[in-house]
Amino acid sequence: MESLPNGTATTTLATPATPKAPAPAPPSSRLVHLAESLKLEHQFLRVPFEHYKKTIRTNNRVVEKEVSAVISVVSEAADSDLSNDDAVRHLTSLVSRLQGLKRKLEEGSRTENLQAQRCRARLDHLESADAENLSDWNNMRLKRILVDYMLRLSYYDTAAKLAESSNIQDLVDIDVFQEAKKVIDALQNKEVAPALVWCADNKSRLKKSKSKFEFQLRLQDFIELVRAENNLRAITYARKHLAPWGATHMKELQRVMATLAFRSNTECTTYKVLFEPKQWDVLVEQFKQEFCKLYGMTLEPLLNIYLQAGLSALKTPYCYEDDCTKEDPLSQDSFRKLALPLPYSKQHHSKLVCYITKELMDTENPPQVLPNGYVYSAKALQEMAKKNNNKITCPRSGFVCNYSELVKAYIS
Repeated sequence: MESLPNGTATTTLATPATPKAPAPAPPSSRLVHLAESLKLEHQFLRVPFEHYKKTIRTNNRVVEKEVSAVISVVSEAADSDLSNDDAVRHLTSLVSRLQGLKRKLEEGSRTENLQAQRCRARLDHLESADAENLSDWNNMRLKRILVDYMLRLSYYDTAAKLAESSNIQDLVDIDVFQEAKKVIDALQNKEVAPALVWCADNKSRLKKSKSKFEFQLRLQDFIELVRAENNLRAITYARKHLAPWGATHMKELQRVMATLAFRSNTECTTYKVLFEPKQWDVLVEQFKQEFCKLYGMTLEPLLNIYLQAGLSALKTPYCYEDDCTKEDPLSQDSFRKLALPLPYSKQHHSKLVCYITKELMDTENPPQVLPNGYVYSAKALQEMAKKNNNKITCPRSGFVCNYSELVKAYIS
């Protein structure tokens, strides 16, 4: 009991100290690496979602068209004086049409459910990634990237077999690329009809992105009519399909219309190029770009992007020298071509790696210089000297010297 200055008293009670919550453990490097990896999966989720939305829009258009037609037929029948037999025929026709609509709705519903399940499967796949199964998860991602690469290069059967053998059908976009395959095959066969149908199905989105692809298709269709010397039909075609583009693409339109006078056998370079077969290849490449933009895909294959990310850290001027070590990926022509548009790696401090042991040379394992100018780590040269009676043989040039002839180098 302790008296207070004003004469009152209070009892001091001992209260237990509140235990402090343990500080959260800093994230491990594996978790940080996983978090960074997941940031690269935008396309993985975007593509099936865009495909799902497109299917819903298509199904809605079909329903609206069929329902409008049925309502129109019913209105006409109600306003006209039909006999009993005619009324029965009209009703039978309507019932048949509505049954067809029902089948389309059921088929569309199944397709929507499958695509919704695919979106769900991809979300589950991303959520399943953790530090414990990171190796397996990365292995599956590598297979996804390889399938994407094969699909972009038109190896559809090989891509399908890899997806099936790895059980990743829901994690890859084979059906999306199969849709593109139909258009690409048609363009390679010099047919524009499937591509024009694709443009019509995606008209609003292509217009929003200010795409010129449909216009280019119409121009090529016109050129083929001129090539066949069907000028009257070409003029009619231009009035119907090219004239609406005149306000925004007048110069290109005028150039193409001039082919009516120059014909397909012209030697004038300005117009001769329009009749060259490579114009179809240009259309194929343009379609691929528009297709990728529509589905939110990268224009480059994912495999190229990942490889370039790694090569950007390795690219130095030395990589393009004739004596570049074979262990360097950039010693290979295919990797050099892939790294061509990349800037050189910015390295503030040089790192020397021993050619023999592949270990870093530093103050603990300093570099040593042979009389012929080649440099290796002290650890490698000491082991070589012990095994060869103090003799050192350069593994790259075959030069032989005594261990005592080596000179120590210093790293600044």
